[in-house]
Amino acid sequence: MRLLLIAPQPFYQERGTPIAVDLLLRVLSERGDEVHVATFHEGTDVSYPGVTLHRIKPPPLARGVPPGFSAKKLICDAALFFLVNRLVREVRPQLIHAVEESVFFARRIWRRSGLPYVYDMDSSLARQLVESKPLLRGLGKIFQGMETRACRDAAHVVPVCDALAELARAAGARRVTLLRDISLLNRAGAMAVPDLRTELKLNGPLFLYVGNLEKYQGVDLLLESWAHAVRRSAAMSLVLVGGTEEHIAAYRQRAVELGVAASVHFAGPRPVGALAGLLAQADVLVSPRTRGNNTPMKIYSYLDAGRAILATDLPTHTQVLTPACARFAPPEPAAFGAALAELAGDAVLRARLGLAAHAEAQTKYTFNVFRAALRCIYAELDQLVKEQKAC
Repeated sequence: MRLLLIAPQPFYQERGTPIAVDLLLRVLSERGDEVHVATFHEGTDVSYPGVTLHRIKPPPLARGVPPGFSAKKLICDAALFFLVNRLVREVRPQLIHAVEESVFFARRIWRRSGLPYVYDMDSSLARQLVESKPLLRGLGKIFQGMETRACRDAAHVVPVCDALAELARAAGARRVTLLRDISLLNRAGAMAVPDLRTELKLNGPLFLYVGNLEKYQGVDLLLESWAHAVRRSAAMSLVLVGGTEEHIAAYRQRAVELGVAASVHFAGPRPVGALAGLLAQADVLVSPRTRGNNTPMKIYSYLDAGRAILATDLPTHTQVLTPACARFAPPEPAAFGAALAELAGDAVLRARLGLAAHAEAQTKYTFNVFRAALRCIYAELDQLVKEQKAC
């Protein structure tokens, strides 16, 4: 099949959605598809058999596009829209695979030409916009209507979690197939990492957070909860991996204000190849996310690492994690802090949760499972394209 995949992010970069796009391209390339990727100007060039990257020209004022909604992303999306329309004319794809907000480009093309599209649904765009920009709340119904129509008119909606699948079905999507993210611990390029306990002079059980430090990740909750926890069990350490210099500086200052700076350490961003080595050193892996309904990609690697997991008891986590393999706590500092202290003092509980987590990952969240699911989706799409060609 000849298809156009629209990736409205810097590609390739080692962060959530670009990693998911990389997984998609690996499988589509294996299938022997001819894939044209329309993406942003930023990112590392990567090569796959049968795949061609097409980048927008670098727009003014759009250097360093961050995750999530931003003015820089809007500027790049506008440039991407024109690139996509040009590629549709020149490449003449049989299908569009639209990631995140690029589905609105794909739907517009579908209405004009009948070209079918897949909606790769990594999040609820309507909810994401309203939560990240409170000033847009008055436009919530408009965004919701756009998202509903995008789901309804897609040839196939491919959500990454149960909550998004339910949303797509409620919108009237014709075909919905769940395609979860997977553990990244077995990716090529795994590297040796320094011993955190030695490097940072850590004491007691090591709690580890991995990810960006955007507001929705709940780092404020984590630090406030940590202040409660260390009152109960002072001999414990928290390491946060990831984040920009600006975010790290702000949260380092917050740790000082809370009086926990001595036990909180910011290790900065590390490559995906270091993930396995980092997670293996932890006693507890934490995910304090407070917003959103999609499951954080890191959760699948957390499971595979075979370490105890502590997460907020919100659908973003509970649709994948269970009490058998994770400790849940409400997104409230005293309650989350109590859970931190409990895990610090109970090595038996930590070991039990870790063993169950690893078993879950090996059964459900491997690349082979992902490959099989995507191949089934595209077997159906092959038939759709053949039927359209016959007409």
